[in-house]
Amino acid sequence: MKTSAGRTLYKLRKQTVEPVFAIIKEIMGFRRFRLRGWEKASLEWTLVCVSYNLKRLFRRKTFAVAR
Repeated sequence: MKTSAGRTLYKLRKQTVEPVFAIIKEIMGFRRFRLRGWEKASLEWTLVCVSYNLKRLFRRKTFAVAR
């Protein structure tokens, strides 16, 4: 943060994955894992990510068709 390179990298965080986590938390309502254990929590997170990606693909496809 004290160097110009550090500030530049810090600014990029808004463009990368942080908005995805915000959408998953706020819009999709995923705030905590309901299953216990590493494998089950990993499976649950995979399901959340797949549902997010499917939602994006569906919206892009319906937007492209509407044009």
